Amino acid sequence: MTLRIRLLSSVSTRVKILSFLGLAFIISISFIRSNGSAGLPDKSPNNGGLFLPGGFEAVVVADSLGKARHLAVNSNGDIYVKMRNPINKMGSIALRDTDNDGKADIVQSFGDYPDEGNYGTAMRIHKGYLYFTTAGEVFRTKLTPGKLVPEGKSELLVKDDYRNDPHGSSHIAKPIAFDDKGNMYVPFGSPSDVCGIKDRQPGSLGQDPCPELAEHAGVWKFSDSKPNQTQKDGVRYATGIRSIVAMEWNKKENALFALQHGRDDFVRQFPDYYNPWQSALLPAEEFFKVTEGSDGGWPYVYYDYMQNKKLLNPEYGGDGKKEPTKKYLQPLVAFPGHFAPNDLFFYTGNQFPDRYKDGAFVAFHGSTIRAPYPQGGYFIGFVPFKNGAPSGDWEVFADGFPGVDTIVNTSNAMYRPMGIAMGPDGSLYFSESEKGKIWRVMYKGDKKKFGPAQLTAMQKRKETQPHIKTPDIVKDNVNTAKIAAGGKLYSTYCATCHQADGKGDGTRFPPLENSEYVKGDPRRLVNIVLNGLSGPITVNGVGYNEVMPPNSYLTDDQISLILTYVRANFKNNLNGITPQQVARIRANPNPAPRN
Repeated sequence: MTLRIRLLSSVSTRVKILSFLGLAFIISISFIRSNGSAGLPDKSPNNGGLFLPGGFEAVVVADSLGKARHLAVNSNGDIYVKMRNPINKMGSIALRDTDNDGKADIVQSFGDYPDEGNYGTAMRIHKGYLYFTTAGEVFRTKLTPGKLVPEGKSELLVKDDYRNDPHGSSHIAKPIAFDDKGNMYVPFGSPSDVCGIKDRQPGSLGQDPCPELAEHAGVWKFSDSKPNQTQKDGVRYATGIRSIVAMEWNKKENALFALQHGRDDFVRQFPDYYNPWQSALLPAEEFFKVTEGSDGGWPYVYYDYMQNKKLLNPEYGGDGKKEPTKKYLQPLVAFPGHFAPNDLFFYTGNQFPDRYKDGAFVAFHGSTIRAPYPQGGYFIGFVPFKNGAPSGDWEVFADGFPGVDTIVNTSNAMYRPMGIAMGPDGSLYFSESEKGKIWRVMYKGDKKKFGPAQLTAMQKRKETQPHIKTPDIVKDNVNTAKIAAGGKLYSTYCATCHQADGKGDGTRFPPLENSEYVKGDPRRLVNIVLNGLSGPITVNGVGYNEVMPPNSYLTDDQISLILTYVRANFKNNLNGITPQQVARIRANPNPAPRN
């Protein structure tokens, strides 16, 4: 009896243990399904340098590939990257992870097409083909199941004869997008800044009507399979959009979406209407839903996100306040100026928390012309969507690419995010264009518990990071220290003649205030300081004929500081002049003709 009881007790215990293990297994499976981390590789140390919302991790897939542009991920996880300026003239790279550790084990260059390597951008997989672009061509090549590198010949689909374009060849990057009806969408950027009579020249007015609009600053629709098409074979789908690099067809909404790179240099071309702070933040980078027949308004208008309205460009009668009488396409979201949106992706996976479903990820490549304020952009942004429209403010999803606190010059940034693609398991892949680093971003937290707490740190980065936040007009001016030092030098070497207020003496010495010599060609200004000036001149309508002695004994740094001070003050409102500029002009004067 005792033995039997013990046996029964043992069996009962085993049943309980098995039941417990079974329950634990079910709970474990349930947790894995909830947090989506099953089969995901370990993260890289410090997430490969990235800052991400809570629960997200990143692994570095590959590094030092070169100047990587857009990328695509196949259904088996193979990655394809379009390169710029490829060293071996083969413009694409294929990567494969053979042991599922998240890192590419095989890296292979390929390409049987002519590639100048200049602005090659697109890399997309569509209908079993790998589509990609060079500066002037759209190609595709058939992917072979199981093979990493395409075996077939590249087929030319669209040819842009930009070399013979009478308007020029700026903004010729060619992203591509596809609808479900056999159409391919290709933008043709504007060769000029704002279709000026004299492009990028201070005070130049714009051409009206703009002759570029017939073949530029818009999106054209082509067949996604017909070979040897030219722009004449396409149909202009939308117009008035200056330069597009980030573009995607949203399959759920059955619509094209794109972001525009805005015009440059408000303060340089129209300093009477804009100060350096406004020029750094305007115009907005506009996020459009592009429908057939849309007109974004370039070159006649721009969007001011601080005033929440379209305004006339100064080349067309604007003054920073005037609104156009004609209605143009309005942005869904307006980002601060010069963030440089270079890729767009609508998330369709299931790995990430539900709030990311159908939302838009944007790669901001980063500005080059925000001086004297920190350069902006250099992060991956996110815009939540609901019912086909933004449902909240834009967010910072991934940061840490610059590797420095303040980006004074573009070259200071370690990495510049460029491309976005999704893997078969819902992971996102990011490429960057400086060194060719690829990250895979995964979610490993509990999706049911994802909320505001996981976003707090990223919101703080949006509000505090110099390359993302709205700069303070005084405190964040990176020339503040230079201007102060330049003021002391100006008082020592210049104020005796030109006066402390920069107005001159009205008789012998010309004013520096609002002076065409200060606002004109920097090379001429530096040459005057180095070599002096003699003979009659006219400044602000008044004649002067006093000798200014050469000041070549001043160092490059001293001249830089003085001229930075002068250009920032006395109603000139201009960017500074660097010691490097002074050194180049000293070595090769080649003075510009005097007025």
